[in-house]
Amino acid sequence: MDRIIIENLKIYAHHGVYREENERGQNFYVSAALETDTRPAGTADELELATNYGEVCTFIDRFVKGSTYKLIETVAEKTAEALLMQFALVRSVTLEVRKPEAPIPLPFESVSVKITRGWKKTYLSCGSNMGDRKAHLDGAVEALKADPKCRVLRVSDWIETAPYGRTEQADFLNGAILLETLYTPEMLLAKLHEIEREHHRERTIHWGPRTLDLDILLYEGCVMDTEELTIPHIDMENRYFVLRPLAQIAPYERHPVLTKSIKQLYEALPETTQLPQEPPA
Repeated sequence: MDRIIIENLKIYAHHGVYREENERGQNFYVSAALETDTRPAGTADELELATNYGEVCTFIDRFVKGSTYKLIETVAEKTAEALLMQFALVRSVTLEVRKPEAPIPLPFESVSVKITRGWKKTYLSCGSNMGDRKAHLDGAVEALKADPKCRVLRVSDWIETAPYGRTEQADFLNGAILLETLYTPEMLLAKLHEIEREHHRERTIHWGPRTLDLDILLYEGCVMDTEELTIPHIDMENRYFVLRPLAQIAPYERHPVLTKSIKQLYEALPETTQLPQEPPA
């Protein structure tokens, strides 16, 4: 990925733990490396196809001056997040905030915080077998679209599937969603639980009926297993209701542990589970 580099943008702002820092202010220096594809602009020589670094500098200056934070960690975090949401062509940013006038009672040149943040490609599974199932699934998509830290890129068809695990319940409507997000996996999980609660999801019976079920299947570059979250999602390779819609929107995405494509995993399911089932009219 190409980079646009901005070094030591000087900004007089009011950030610091101590009151005199907030009142008096001091100089900060911000450096940024923006990951983006510069080829379209470079080939066509058109500013409209580029990330305008002059506008980026003006945006950083205005943002850093526009708030007061105690920590430069917060300055870096909030600025990076704002940049990524403002400039659509920027995939990730490495941002350094330097504070050469920090109140340190020892000789020093500067202190700084450097972070890297970016959009992460993520696949979700969604399902419902209570109430207006389609309305619940459509509502989840709209809630994600309304969140500035998420970009919904593709949504599969909704398909009718038999219940999995606990079979004495109504059939499900299931699908898959491809999105880009600024959330960490843990933060995204919390967001999904929030959306589920808005649809009156109750977690009373394991694998039981539910108005809305949202799961993280894959998260770019992530393999993890904690008490709260496992990525890739446990047993996804054996679940028709996961693989069929996922194969529709991402047939060549690869499972990072099994190293097989979603298409390969779907085709490896027993033939009886691959029979198409359409939602009722």
